[in-house]
Amino acid sequence: MEWNHECLPYRISDSVEELQPDVILALLKSSYWAAERSEETIIKSWKESLCFGVYDADGLQVGFMRAVTDGATFSWLCDVIVDPGYRGKGLGKWMVAVVVDHPRIRHTNIYLGTRDAHGLYEKYGFVRRDMMVRRAARHLADNDS
Repeated sequence: MEWNHECLPYRISDSVEELQPDVILALLKSSYWAAERSEETIIKSWKESLCFGVYDADGLQVGFMRAVTDGATFSWLCDVIVDPGYRGKGLGKWMVAVVVDHPRIRHTNIYLGTRDAHGLYEKYGFVRRDMMVRRAARHLADNDS
């Protein structure tokens, strides 16, 4: 599917074929949450997710977001990022609005984690909740004595 911004020369696509791996890798490596992920892990995560790219009029990818979902009860939004040179235009807000209304996830309970963007997500109906997390096995081994 594709969405065109009503006022600005940007579009969002959920086509995996349009994703620009070098751009996404650079964006995610600059983030606080994905800086430690390997390139292999980042690329594998796209293949198991519903991905969205934001593109300018020339086709350059300037934003990325993905959703992990069962399509029935649960969706998790992650890796929401806009290139620093394109921030302040409302592209992140637009991307969240498009994704939470996507036909594959709009009827699911949608979760996400954030350290610094609570206000943004609250505008789209998200509420703060406590959660439990089980860390990946490689982290558990570090805690064994």
